Amino acid sequence: MTYCVGMVLDRGLVFMSDTRTNAGLDNISTFRKMTHWEVPGERILTVMTAGNLATTQAVISLLDERTKAPDDREPSLLKAPSMFQAARIVADTLKDVIAKHNKNGQQAASAFNATIILGGQIKGGPTRLFLVYPEGNFIEAGEDTPFFQIGEMKYGRPILVRAYEPGMSFEEAMRLLLVSFDSTLKANLTVGLPFDYHLYSDGSHELGKNGRIGVDDAYFQTVSQGWGDALKTALDSLPTFDLD
Repeated sequence: MTYCVGMVLDRGLVFMSDTRTNAGLDNISTFRKMTHWEVPGERILTVMTAGNLATTQAVISLLDERTKAPDDREPSLLKAPSMFQAARIVADTLKDVIAKHNKNGQQAASAFNATIILGGQIKGGPTRLFLVYPEGNFIEAGEDTPFFQIGEMKYGRPILVRAYEPGMSFEEAMRLLLVSFDSTLKANLTVGLPFDYHLYSDGSHELGKNGRIGVDDAYFQTVSQGWGDALKTALDSLPTFDLD
């Protein structure tokens, strides 16, 4: 299973993904689910994937291969004139990969499905965030839907819905996402550390602050313990139910 979040802020975009993959309780491994393509000063694109690992890796490999020699390979994310056209490239690639796998083997409708979050900025256009579906269509984040989740989303969604503010700082957004991810991994063992993140500043057109939150990260441990304690305190502060 997977948990990834892409979020739109006034100051840019925030991305976070877990790294756990599993095929049963005795076959758990770590695999990076966030990928970047960058032409400094001209464009930056970040992709996060969830779903069938063979499908997502095939999509990423195809997209990456086309960027290695953009004059010879089409269509390339490095030549897309806009984020909308980049989203079309990602969507078409995902749809084609799923269709090829279905034709060559197993026919179960969801066996090779995957979903993708794409965000970034191409010079001359705005910062944009898209959610790409396995059918090859996609939607864009906006005021009514300022963040996207893929994978195991239900456990971490309540805190995002309640606490998200578009004007929050990157530091505040990181705190919010870590609480969301902590809630998810405590409820579902198929989501786990480490977490990858990327903070993109609007107008920079280059890879922003990025890194990995590991199992022994002191700040994450503080947030996890503090959030648990705060929930208990809040619960204790509420009136007790009266059975009389």
